[in-house]
Amino acid sequence: MTDNGEIGILVVDDEASVRDSLSKWFREDGFRVGSAANASEAMDVLSASSWDIVMLDIKMPGMDGLELHRRIREVDDDVIVIIMTAYASVDTAVQALKDGVYDYVSKPFDTDDLTHLIRNAIEKRQLARENVQLRRKIDHLIAVDDIVGSSPQVHKALEQVAEVAHTDATVMIRGESGTGKELIARSIHGNSRRRYAPIITVNCGAFTETLLESELFGHEKGAFTGAQYRRKGNLEQADKGTVFFDEIGAISPKMQVDLLRVLENKSFQRIGGEKPIETDFRIVSATNRDLEQAVASGQFREDLYFRLNVFTIFVPPLREREGDIPRLASYFTERFARSMSKPIRGIRKEALALMDEYSWPGNVRELRNVIERAVVVCKKGEIGVEDLSFPFRFRTRSLVGNSIEDIEKAHIVKILDRTEWNISRSSQILKIDRTTLYNKIKKYGLARMA
Repeated sequence: MTDNGEIGILVVDDEASVRDSLSKWFREDGFRVGSAANASEAMDVLSASSWDIVMLDIKMPGMDGLELHRRIREVDDDVIVIIMTAYASVDTAVQALKDGVYDYVSKPFDTDDLTHLIRNAIEKRQLARENVQLRRKIDHLIAVDDIVGSSPQVHKALEQVAEVAHTDATVMIRGESGTGKELIARSIHGNSRRRYAPIITVNCGAFTETLLESELFGHEKGAFTGAQYRRKGNLEQADKGTVFFDEIGAISPKMQVDLLRVLENKSFQRIGGEKPIETDFRIVSATNRDLEQAVASGQFREDLYFRLNVFTIFVPPLREREGDIPRLASYFTERFARSMSKPIRGIRKEALALMDEYSWPGNVRELRNVIERAVVVCKKGEIGVEDLSFPFRFRTRSLVGNSIEDIEKAHIVKILDRTEWNISRSSQILKIDRTTLYNKIKKYGLARMA
């Protein structure tokens, strides 16, 4: 508990004996104390300095205590007000509490009751301050996340996050493995009204059907062999927050039915339980699978697909994020050098150029691992080519020549390799139509490398 000297108590009463006795008593307990004989004096004192608790007489000449309480709220909405009255009645107490008064105490005072009341008021004040500080820390953490990049594709994804975060719309995040779909999900949650409640991540591909059912819905004691205690499931734990279903395409047909029922009824039962449990959570899902093909083949329910695919965000693969590889590499280098306490200044140009030519099939996750290893083995002040190790076969081409056609050919090959020869995406990046791109591929005799 905070030292009493940090707590300020203002006593407002038209009776000098009450002001003097309470002021003396609070000072003996180490509180900072002020006093006022009427509403006008009280407002002057409140305007001059901050106070944590106001002990306020309900019956005073001129403005009464309830009206003064309303005026105090206009000056400081966080101050705790305790009403003092010799005319205690249920009606007075109810009206005071409805107006936002913390509590009331009757004259003559019982010192034990008053001590208990002040202690509880102080604890409430401290909890409110800690809550404000915690929310500021959370907001700071939300603002400083790991989404690094300035490519148009990343900008588009972040713009979509900003559009949907403040709503309760169900979001599906699409993209290859390792692109950072969970970071996007956390950014959506972190910028929503639910950000002070938990975000629960469910890795749908990591559980068998039975384990996933228990993980989501929880179970009662004795529901199955080994269930020695009651356990809350992820959906219950995420009340007022967000559930992030990673790799939603991996769930079984039975779990698809169960999840659809939860979305429709907004309630569920624990395994072995009979009581319906209602909980308020938002769903964000992610997948690297072609769910449309899965729906067409009957592997994924069409009705569940439409429930989940209300708002879609596509996270681009790293090979399509023009200019982001050096930024991400520098970001991870600084991060790991700091955590390992290694004096690494940065990355040499030739190493950056080599990374820029690599196709990064594992996307940002692979880049992160490559940089982490490079920081571990680096013996110089900068990461060089010799420090880089690529887990997959490095694909590059011998493209020499200085003519305009040579340069154009090399650039087209680079973009085609980055998009794994996706003609639509390549033509968008090159800002030419598909027919023109096909003609240039034929003109230069280009073929996809195995």
